[in-house]
Amino acid sequence: MNLLQNLFIKDKKFYRTVAKIAIPIALQGLITSGVNAMDTVMVSELGETSLSGVTLATQFITIFQIFCMGIGMGASVLVARYYGMNDKSSLRKTITIMLRLCVGMAALFSVATAICPELIMKIYTEESGIISEGISYLRYSVASYIFQGLSLTCTIVLRNVDKVRMPLYTSIGAFFVNVGANYLFIFGKFGLPEMGVAGAAVGTLVARVFEFAVICGYLFFVEKQIGYRLREFFRPVGNLWKEYIRISIPVFISDGILALGNNSVAMVIGRMGESFVAANSVTTVTQQLSSVMTQGFSQAGAIVTGYTLGEGDREKAHRQGYAFLGIGFVFGLVAAGIILLLSEPMIYAYGLKDETAGIARQLMLSIAIIIVFQATNSIMTKGVLRGGGDTKVLMVADNLFLWVASVPLGALFGLVLGLPAFWVYFALKIDQVLKAVWCVIRLRSGKWIKKIRTEKELA
Repeated sequence: MNLLQNLFIKDKKFYRTVAKIAIPIALQGLITSGVNAMDTVMVSELGETSLSGVTLATQFITIFQIFCMGIGMGASVLVARYYGMNDKSSLRKTITIMLRLCVGMAALFSVATAICPELIMKIYTEESGIISEGISYLRYSVASYIFQGLSLTCTIVLRNVDKVRMPLYTSIGAFFVNVGANYLFIFGKFGLPEMGVAGAAVGTLVARVFEFAVICGYLFFVEKQIGYRLREFFRPVGNLWKEYIRISIPVFISDGILALGNNSVAMVIGRMGESFVAANSVTTVTQQLSSVMTQGFSQAGAIVTGYTLGEGDREKAHRQGYAFLGIGFVFGLVAAGIILLLSEPMIYAYGLKDETAGIARQLMLSIAIIIVFQATNSIMTKGVLRGGGDTKVLMVADNLFLWVASVPLGALFGLVLGLPAFWVYFALKIDQVLKAVWCVIRLRSGKWIKKIRTEKELA
C-alpha cells in the first residue's frame, strides 16, 4: 500500500463507527482530566510545596493505574475478538482472569502504601517539605486502590462490548462528587476539619467509591449482553489462562515496565527542584486536556480492529489501520494547537511564581512538538497494533525506546549537563518520536495481525 494514499479511506460507516466509540471515551477522558485539573488547582491554593507533594505522590498511584490499564487493555484484546466471534463463554472467563489479577494488584499496592509512604516519597525527591505533604496524601489513599482498579478495568470491558455511555455518565457524576468532596475536606467547610493535602486524598477516595458502586454494580448485577455475574469470579477458567498469558500478559508487562520507566522520568524531574516539579504538574494537566480525543481514538482502534479480525477480515483491518494512522496525525496537530492556546491561561490559573512560570512555558512548547508524534503512535500502539494481537513485539518496542533513549538522555540533559527545561523535557519524551516512526514500519509489514484461539480450540 502507498502510505499517503491510504491514510484516509472513503468509508463513512467506518468513521461513524469509530466516532460512536471514541467520542464518549474521549469525553470521559476530558472529565477525568478536568477532575485532575481541579484537584491540582485546589491544592495549589495551599502553596507550591503542597502541589509538588501531591504531584509526586500521585506518580506512585499512577504506577498502579498503568498496571490496571495493562491488565484491562490486555484483556480487551481478547474481549473484543471474542465479542466479534460471539463467544460469550470465553469472554466471561477472560473477565474473571482480569478481575483476579486486578484484586491481587490492588492488595499489593495498598500494603506498600500503608507500610512505607516515606520510602515511596524519597524515591522521587529529597526535599523534606515535599516528602511530608506527599506522605499525608498517600496515607489517605490506601483504600482507593481496590475501588479504582475494579472500576477502571470493568470500564474497559464495557467499552469493548459497545457500552460506552455508562462509564461516561459515571465520570460526570464522579467529577461533581470529587470537586465537592475536595472543597469540603481540603478547606474544612460546613464544620468538617480542614485537612489540606490529606483532604484532597479523601475527596478522591469518595469519588472512587462512587465510580466503583455504579460501574461494577452495573456489570455484576444489571448488564445482560455479557451476562457476567459475581459467581463467575469463583469459577475455573480452564485452558483460557494459556491464551490470556500469550496475548494479554505482554500488555501488562509492557505497561508495567513503562510505568516504572515513567517513574524514572519523574525521579529525574523530582531532583530538578520544586519549581520544575510544579511546572511539570501544570504541563501534564494541560497535555491531558489536549489529548483526550487521542485517548478515545486509541481505544476505538483496539476495539474496531478486534471486531474486524474477529469477523475474519484481515485485509479490511489492514486498510483501517492506515486510516487510524491518519486520524492520529490529525489529532496530534490539534492537540499541539490546544496546548499552545491553553499554556498561558493554565499558568495564570495556577498562580505560579515567575521562575516556575518560565519553566512551565518551556515545557509547554516542548510537549506541543512531542504531542504530534505521541498522538500518532498512541493510536497505533495502544489501538490498532494491540487490537491485532501484536502484544509481544509492542512490549519490546515500548520499553526499548523508553529505557535506551528517554531515561538516559533525560538524566544526561537535566542532571549532568544542566540544559534548559525545554531540552530536558524533549529528551525525556524522545521515545514518542522514535515509536511513531517504528509504528509506520510495523503497520506496513502486516506482521502485527495475529491469530487468537478460543476456549474450544484450546480444549
